[in-house]
Amino acid sequence: MPVFIGVCTFATLSACASLTEVHGHRGARGLLPENSLPAFAKALELGVDVLELDTGVTKDGVVVISHDPCLNPDFVRDASGAWVLPTSKDNKYGRCLVDLTYAEIQQFDVGRIQPGTEYAKRFSSQQSIDGTRIPTLAALFMLVKQKGDARVRFNIETKLSPMARNETVSPQAFVEKLLAVIRENDMASRVTIQSFDWRTLQISQRLAPNIPTVYLTVQQKWMDNIGAGNREGSAWTAGINAREYGDSVPRMVKAAGGAAVGNTWSPYFGDVTPAKIAEAKALGLKVVVWTVNEPKDIEQMLMWKVDGIISDYPDRVIALRRR
Repeated sequence: MPVFIGVCTFATLSACASLTEVHGHRGARGLLPENSLPAFAKALELGVDVLELDTGVTKDGVVVISHDPCLNPDFVRDASGAWVLPTSKDNKYGRCLVDLTYAEIQQFDVGRIQPGTEYAKRFSSQQSIDGTRIPTLAALFMLVKQKGDARVRFNIETKLSPMARNETVSPQAFVEKLLAVIRENDMASRVTIQSFDWRTLQISQRLAPNIPTVYLTVQQKWMDNIGAGNREGSAWTAGINAREYGDSVPRMVKAAGGAAVGNTWSPYFGDVTPAKIAEAKALGLKVVVWTVNEPKDIEQMLMWKVDGIISDYPDRVIALRRR
């Protein structure tokens, strides 16, 4: 009888997989328009454990589900059917949510990817649904209630950046608006709040200590919110300097979370190793990796016994977990 300790082998894959949650990234982005009600409905149909989503706040204070703080020309069209245009040559995005009311945002269609874009190449199999709108967080909660799903949970990201403060409301206002919607819909027991911008997580821990926080991290050339080796630290980590923790990200997350409920580290899957996962778990952290789409990478994460896998193709993760 094989025994698994620390990481898994193929002989013990099924036992390890049963421990791993499946998070539908932006609902099921590989299958249907991202962060849309149809995508979340599809994820529910597939049987995900957690719906992963991004949020923003409009000019009139409505919490909506959107990955980008500003309208993305890759998949957003205006009322005339024209693709949204960048606001300037230095900014590829359109107007920001914080500058638009919810009623104004509802004029935009997010149900189709613009042909010829890198996004279209990356998600060539995504099914279009013309007429799809940016939903509110409250509408997603209502959808889940209407479907009678009392099991699925929500991993909600606060989408803001310390490097672009004019594109969103303040961290304090963001968290206050988000918590109000969660409480109004009686979902506090089914929610985690995640972010690359740790300022919002610190605020959430103070205002809602019963809601678990998830510390998102990435250490790649295309983005690094940790600043390991940087004497000044990182603007993303709420004053927590990697140098003070020997550049150990799990130790940083443990310190940031303190005594918070269900403290979780959520790294880019390409940044993790069995040793880092073991270190995190020894500190009492859960490890939820993002965004894992290729079968070989999904299998590796299952073998390494992570606590959760965020994927654009939750159907693939579910199939491999069952296998």
